[in-house]
Amino acid sequence: MPSISLKTPSASYDITIAPGLIKTLPVRLKKLRGSKPFRTFIVTSPEIWGLWGQQVQAAFAKSEQPTVLFLPAGERHKRLRTLESLLEQMAAAGADRDALLVAFGGGVVGDVTGFLAAVYMRGVPYVQVPTTLLAQVDSSVGGKTGVNLAVGKNLVGSFHHPLAVLADTDVLTTLPAAELRAGLQESVKAGIIRDAKLFAYLEKNADAVLRGDAKSLTHVVSASVRVKADVVANDERESGLRMILNYGHTLGHAIEAATSYKQLLHGEAVGWGSIAATRLGLMRGMISEAEADRMIKLILRYGPLSSFKATAEKLVTLTTNDKKNRSGQLSFVLPVKIGEVAIVRDVRRDEMKAAAEWTLALMREQNGTSSKKAATKKKTR
Repeated sequence: MPSISLKTPSASYDITIAPGLIKTLPVRLKKLRGSKPFRTFIVTSPEIWGLWGQQVQAAFAKSEQPTVLFLPAGERHKRLRTLESLLEQMAAAGADRDALLVAFGGGVVGDVTGFLAAVYMRGVPYVQVPTTLLAQVDSSVGGKTGVNLAVGKNLVGSFHHPLAVLADTDVLTTLPAAELRAGLQESVKAGIIRDAKLFAYLEKNADAVLRGDAKSLTHVVSASVRVKADVVANDERESGLRMILNYGHTLGHAIEAATSYKQLLHGEAVGWGSIAATRLGLMRGMISEAEADRMIKLILRYGPLSSFKATAEKLVTLTTNDKKNRSGQLSFVLPVKIGEVAIVRDVRRDEMKAAAEWTLALMREQNGTSSKKAATKKKTR
């Protein structure tokens, strides 16, 4: 049972990755709280609860059944109004400072629940039980919590670490194929920024990983989490090194904003953003053409990435709302080689636009190829 320890100046906890963790959830929660009395509040989406709610409830004794709070699925619900509704529900249910929140869902559920835990009665404990691959490999680890504003992602939030992360790999068996692929983009990112061995593993074992082979997925999740845990341990508050985790996210977030968070999954947007960042690094002569080609090929191998409508000009304009901006200057994470990136703060608008235009052209080319393949397959049936 892989268990990875994360230690920062303000928190220390384990990320456990294994099948069957849901069945042992009550026991694990009691162990985390020790002799302290607590009431369990689970925040989840109706869809996730419909798939796994019975198993979760069956794990708890009748006298210890958790209070379930529902958060509608989708990035568009990651807003302050949703947070306020959950706060009101907790207060109405009589939650006090002994409440223990459990984030049981994907990245949106995890981010919102973490922020809910950070602000309810000035802070209550919570546990992450991520149910998507993206949440297991990335968003559940590191203590970043928050919600979006209309102008940009994660502009309101706080650092509030969970007591533990319990990544049950069994829940990935009900994950739609598109969400599995989208989550794997974060693992590809982990390989690009800090783990050349993970990158090579993803290249060599793509077929097994994409078909959901349990052993392969456990390896990928564990390796991805180790990358993030190592980075967070060295830079808890994103003052420097932790910024490398935003590889692909600058234009990725702009793509999400340009499409009103409705057309792409987060991992798909990060995939396109990673391609743009790779292209920008190549344009600047920071990386060889051979390595840039490997990166882009692997990103597309874990696709297809959904297409979207936006102009390069609009995407570049939207990057000005990115939370990584410092004193009006945009920080960009660009590749040096597979397993190493650099934080660059002098990227010009015309460079970003050129990289965005190239990425949009590649998207149109890929979309055309996919359409032709689909048409050919239909004819042969």
